Amino acid sequence: MKFGVVVFPGSNCDRDMQEALQNDLGQEVIMLWHKDKDLSAFNTNDCIVLPGGFSYGDYLRCGAVARFSPMMQSVIEFANKGGKVLGVCNGFQILCEAHLLPGVLLRNANQQFICKNVYLKGEDSSQALKIPIAHGEGRFFADEATLDQLEANNQVIYRYCDAGGSIDTKANPNGALRNIAGIRNAAGNVFGMMPHPERATSEALGNLDGRTVFASLLGVR
Repeated sequence: MKFGVVVFPGSNCDRDMQEALQNDLGQEVIMLWHKDKDLSAFNTNDCIVLPGGFSYGDYLRCGAVARFSPMMQSVIEFANKGGKVLGVCNGFQILCEAHLLPGVLLRNANQQFICKNVYLKGEDSSQALKIPIAHGEGRFFADEATLDQLEANNQVIYRYCDAGGSIDTKANPNGALRNIAGIRNAAGNVFGMMPHPERATSEALGNLDGRTVFASLLGVR
């Protein structure tokens, strides 16, 4: 599997993602400039990553401008053909703006930027993973019908929880509905999450829980 990491003006986690995938996980990584369109080096067994940051300065709405970049048109086509796409933080926001994932990411409930370690767990796991967050607009929102559909189709991939794995409002850092930290599309090839697994893959940082995320979503160990 090859990884393509898209670089937008304002991206600030693109090199973090490259470092994690390339140096910590031993994967091939190609950096992709937002004005380019060429994804001919990738096939549907590969993965395109939309990293965190503030694409185009978030001057309009998080991800709203990036959604129309030349590279994103190719990413949308790639995803619709079955290629894997992972969006982290701002990347999740872009995926929602591009309608590759349902819902929106709203301003945090406390109206403040939050940067800290949180816990989350997968739907089929009891293990609480410690993963950093760093966002001001991370509150996942969708109407009740969409939320019910996500639940019914097992499209919720991560929920915020406490260190013991209990899902409750106290463990929810941003007010996301139903404690949702990440979702996938119905086809199972597009993933979005607000926490940053690429910041938890290095022994030097004392946290390897991000490796579990990459292994669970993409089979990368």
